[in-house]
Amino acid sequence: MESFWEYLQNLTDAQSIISKGGFYLLLVVVFAETGLFFGFFLPGDYLLFMAGLLCSAGKVDVTISTLVLSLVGAGVLGNFAGYWFGFRTGPVLFNKSDSLFFKKRYVTLASEFYNKYGGMALILGRFFPIVRTFAPIFAGVVKVDIKKFTLYNFIGSVTWVCTFTLGGFFLGKRFPQLQNYLQYIVIGLILITSIPLIIAYIRKKYLEAKEIK
Repeated sequence: MESFWEYLQNLTDAQSIISKGGFYLLLVVVFAETGLFFGFFLPGDYLLFMAGLLCSAGKVDVTISTLVLSLVGAGVLGNFAGYWFGFRTGPVLFNKSDSLFFKKRYVTLASEFYNKYGGMALILGRFFPIVRTFAPIFAGVVKVDIKKFTLYNFIGSVTWVCTFTLGGFFLGKRFPQLQNYLQYIVIGLILITSIPLIIAYIRKKYLEAKEIK
């Protein structure tokens, strides 16, 4: 249990991430998680939230406006990279063997999410781990019109970054003591963003079992 909390503490230490790679490491993480297929395991939501939280305490060496605009840009570029990758690989991606950094079921999950919500998946998907990474890749596979993709990409990045980063910033201004409860904040964010995916997975298994019967 102690090792779990130690791992969680390291996972939530956005300040150490910034100190090791600086402000630019935040941008690299956001870029990778929003379009590179091996970036699905990277921290996204809570890193944005804590970046805003730490910015409110003056522990990030940029202003909140620079932070938000830069993160939005990283999110937009990440999705374009994912779209390009999916466009180039095409349906072959569904036949790619599983590896340490690639799971075919994640592509399937993103494709089902996209088929259900259409272009809105590029906006809504920003708020769900895994889908956030693979939705733009799948959009490239099915060759979504680039103009529509660009619009959804921009709206999704702005909505996602502003929700978590500005949320962390203004809550940090209002309740400075939140910095003492980062572990609990991370657990809460993980649960909130994972519950819809868990429900969707259970529903899918239930329907599959029902069809077999």
